[in-house]
Amino acid sequence: MACALAAALLTGCAQSVDPIERMGRKAAQKVRHHPSPPPAPAAGAPAADAHRRWGLTAPLAPAPRAHRVLAPRARGKVPPVIDRVPTRDKVVFLTYDDGAEKDPRFVSMVRDLRLPISMFLTDSVAGPGYDHFGQLRRLGAGVQNHTLTHPFLPGLGYVEQHAEICGQQTRIASRFGSAPRLLRPPYGNYDADTLRAAGDCGIDAIVLWRASMQINDLRYAEGDRLSPGDIILTHFRGPSDLKGTSLTQMTTRMLRRIQEQGFTVGRLEDYV
Repeated sequence: MACALAAALLTGCAQSVDPIERMGRKAAQKVRHHPSPPPAPAAGAPAADAHRRWGLTAPLAPAPRAHRVLAPRARGKVPPVIDRVPTRDKVVFLTYDDGAEKDPRFVSMVRDLRLPISMFLTDSVAGPGYDHFGQLRRLGAGVQNHTLTHPFLPGLGYVEQHAEICGQQTRIASRFGSAPRLLRPPYGNYDADTLRAAGDCGIDAIVLWRASMQINDLRYAEGDRLSPGDIILTHFRGPSDLKGTSLTQMTTRMLRRIQEQGFTVGRLEDYV
């Protein structure tokens, strides 16, 4: 990891493995309304049936006992940059960016499957619907920082980057009661000023990704399989961005791939 971080600092940015993420704000500019979620299962319905309601052939395996694997950031040090958690546990981590998609069915899915996710929210698109993300937070989802307006951070100076990052820290803290510990820079791009500003704003780690969900299947940074600790990127997007595929359908396809490869889903904030 130390070598990877050194390389990232030398190049000044981390290249996105997700061409959709690199395309810009198109997905982050749309806010949609959805029908009400399906009714809750009848009282007494066995929990084992939840996976079938969401298109899985088997329940998700329980995650191993949570344990922190990264040392706390030392005062005055810039945050580390990670795209994978250094663990041998057969877990991967689901992260959802932006905040344009606000589908109540997804809340039901997270609740029914007890699905641990982390949300990297951009205020300019998530802000009108923070109540929706509050529902997910109450189910255990982590709320993290994806800047105020989703800019290309290396194109800004330190002062502007500081405003984008600290501004979103303040917005989330005021809405949810605590500030994020993690930052995902838009498009996965950052430079030395990003690291310095993030540290000054109280960020403990910069979170990139090793795989991303592309409409119907996973795309990997290298190889064709997941590895323990991989961080997976997807987005809160609507059907038109995904060619008619809903957020819940996309998540089901992602979970099937995870299960097929012998993994389950852990909560990123329990490890980092």
